[in-house]
Amino acid sequence: MRSGFLIALVVCAAEVLAAYNLVKEFSGDTFFDDWTYYGYWDNLTSGDVEFLSRANATADKLTYVNDAGRAIIKVDNTTDVLYNYKRNSVRISSNDSYPVGAIIVFDAYHIPYGCSVWPSFWTKGPDWPDYGEIDIIEAVNLMNYNQYALHALDGCNKATSVNQTGTTTSTNCTAASGCVVEETKSNSYGSGFASAGGGVFVTQFDISGIYLWFWTRSDIPSSITNATDSIDISDWGTPSAAYPNTSCIIDKYFGDQTLIIDITLCGTCFLTICRAGVASIYNETCTGLCYQDNVIGNGSNYDTAYFEISYIKVYGTGSAYASSTASASASATSTKSSSLSSSTSLSENIAWISIPVELFMNVMYSCQNVGHAFSTHFI
Repeated sequence: MRSGFLIALVVCAAEVLAAYNLVKEFSGDTFFDDWTYYGYWDNLTSGDVEFLSRANATADKLTYVNDAGRAIIKVDNTTDVLYNYKRNSVRISSNDSYPVGAIIVFDAYHIPYGCSVWPSFWTKGPDWPDYGEIDIIEAVNLMNYNQYALHALDGCNKATSVNQTGTTTSTNCTAASGCVVEETKSNSYGSGFASAGGGVFVTQFDISGIYLWFWTRSDIPSSITNATDSIDISDWGTPSAAYPNTSCIIDKYFGDQTLIIDITLCGTCFLTICRAGVASIYNETCTGLCYQDNVIGNGSNYDTAYFEISYIKVYGTGSAYASSTASASASATSTKSSSLSSSTSLSENIAWISIPVELFMNVMYSCQNVGHAFSTHFI
């Protein structure tokens, strides 16, 4: 029993001190280098936008790097749009995809908001909706809080008895809305996010589960602000949203994930949550009609419909971190099994430790006090 106790402590310490090394950084003048522009109308959520090509988005200044070195992704707010026409916007997808074991850090000073506006920073597996979707930033209209969600095939659900600060509003990850957690911290979206100087969203895509954090600018941990070639997760505390693998087997339902940033307008339902353009949702925070009172006209309604991104960084712990999106669908199954994070073997090894439940829980509690919410992974 004593040896089992010591083994558990060693495993705990290894988890807490696990190094996540920088795999990819999108920032500065090269921010847009490794993305693919959608270049087509929004045929995914029936939004009232045309997603421009790289050449047109650059020419129209819908994507650029500002004088502060931050990436701007925005909706056209200067063109007079006539009735029955769509407004120009942007959707970009990363050229690489990232396997289980990745940490995704998104630092922004501004997120799009306003009536009819539906922005997202999310990830998806190959052959969507197969191999999962993680919604990291998603809100609509004049909401004042962010929502997180997972989308997966039948069999993936959200556990309810978990250690998280957010509020779970749906648990069926196969449903149209996915399994949703609402952020409860202040200033996670809208004008509040902007006035607070923005903040950081972090996603841990792990074999033990998917965990998401948010910090407003003044509360960002030093382990993130000071991170360069590696990052320490031990001082992050309780996540905003926790999706442990006890009710959704991560490497079964999620493949390598491609990063996506987009801003659509209005929109309806298409295998995902019904959003900004649905009257019942639109009228919760806005008045009038979504398309007629916003999309058409001179575009001044979209002065706040832009991302201002400091950087996106992806960290990992395995030997293989990123793969070409073009080949991801052909090798999704093998990639998932061969590129797990180092915490995979740690989590699996714990199952073989033979110690009393009470003692095991005490060890897990001690781990949590060290800094990382390690016990969350076992709920």
